[in-house]
Amino acid sequence: MEKRPPRVPKLAWVEEEEEGPGAAPAQETEKVVPFHPPQEDAALDHKQEQESTRGRFCRAAQLVCKFIKSIRQEETISRGTGLRDYSEVLKHETSAALLDLLVERGVFRPEQVPAMVRYIHQWLTANDSAEHRLDNTLLHLTKVQPNDAVMTLLRVAPSCDRAATAMWKTIMCSPRTAKAVQRILLDVLGSWPEHSTCTSDGDKTGVFALAATVVMWKILQEPRVPRIATAYLPRLFVHLLFQVFFSTEQMPKKVLTFWKGCQEQHGLATSPNRFAVRTLKSLLCQKQYKDVVVSMERRCGWDTLLCADTHHYAVGLLAREMRHASLELCSSIALHLLWLLSTQKPRWDLPALAFLVLECLDSSECGDSVVEVSSRYLQSECRERRRLALRALLELIDDPSMENSQVQLLSIKLFQDMMGFLEKGEKPLERPVHQSLLPLFFHCHDENQRVAEASRETLICVAEFLRRRDLEKLVKKEKLWIFANCLVRTAWKPQAQPGEAP
Repeated sequence: MEKRPPRVPKLAWVEEEEEGPGAAPAQETEKVVPFHPPQEDAALDHKQEQESTRGRFCRAAQLVCKFIKSIRQEETISRGTGLRDYSEVLKHETSAALLDLLVERGVFRPEQVPAMVRYIHQWLTANDSAEHRLDNTLLHLTKVQPNDAVMTLLRVAPSCDRAATAMWKTIMCSPRTAKAVQRILLDVLGSWPEHSTCTSDGDKTGVFALAATVVMWKILQEPRVPRIATAYLPRLFVHLLFQVFFSTEQMPKKVLTFWKGCQEQHGLATSPNRFAVRTLKSLLCQKQYKDVVVSMERRCGWDTLLCADTHHYAVGLLAREMRHASLELCSSIALHLLWLLSTQKPRWDLPALAFLVLECLDSSECGDSVVEVSSRYLQSECRERRRLALRALLELIDDPSMENSQVQLLSIKLFQDMMGFLEKGEKPLERPVHQSLLPLFFHCHDENQRVAEASRETLICVAEFLRRRDLEKLVKKEKLWIFANCLVRTAWKPQAQPGEAP
């Protein structure tokens, strides 16, 4: 009889013997394996599998509990005396895998997101060659709590070190998180000197706008610039431009302290306002506007921008260069500035006006806003602000796209604003002001309702200036037919003053 080859399962050997011709019965030399019906075998395997699963679950639960505890310990240490030498839990792949498990299974609360973001930064700092190991976990946390992720990252690494840069690239370039992250970062950029918000863990620590500028500077050096440089280019341009103004006009001590840390981190030998200019130039070069950068350099425009007294002149020069490079982009920037001036009272209104007056805006879309803003600044005590506001109105009136009713409305509103500067009863001005009564009365019946309303409001101002209470009451009571009779009786001439010939 042929002997069975070694290490071959018995079942396979039996099948082979049965298939061969004249097969002899197998020798009973091996240990007999007890036979179990298929149903019993399946039940036994299922029971063993359950016990094994329970054991694995218990061990995993213990590891997760230890991991969460280690996160809290690292968080406490990082908030206290500074981050110690990285503990063993940061040096093993197991810790990253456990964090993945926590996030994937949703075994965390919103208030734990800041701690997890801090932990990811610490893990990446301790593991130089694992730059993208926790990308999916970071993206998931950012998608769930974008404000917590952005603000925590700005707090834990304000000078944007290697690990933080890797995290920023991940969340700013992914379609899952880019839009929300970029909007939050823009809000921080536009808040000088710092942006205040409370994260889910109760942290209310302010975040410096300059820290967001450092992030943008690092991102703009990447070959693949995030969509923020295109989709939000007008807002980004404005925030960087006026951060130059803010950091030139005033520099709080705590911001200077922060900036010294940034200089040490990145080897920068420049002031904060020059750094903001550097970032702005990087943005323009990335978007193919290098000619603007060179032209400003040739005219010493960047240096002029760094002086508080000449800042708004440099902004006007930059607006002119931007207009030559891209009228569409320049208009978008001007519209954003106009919106800010219409809804806020910013400290940088003078340079904003300087940019605005050099831009051809669509009068049909924003003429009313220009009139409103310009009218407000015509009453300013600053002579330069009044000059720029008046120039903005003149630019708008000279626009060939304006219709007659728009010109009339602008003229009437401008006249009404000028009346606000005059003291009642100024004799040298009484005659020209009195001569405006009749044309304003005619415009009160204009087909354009806005022109008619503006005319009635201005007519009341004129009556107050002339101290004609009778005419003022008639206009307020909308008895314009009686108003006309009064004008005819007085021949719309100023009343004779005591001692004067009628």
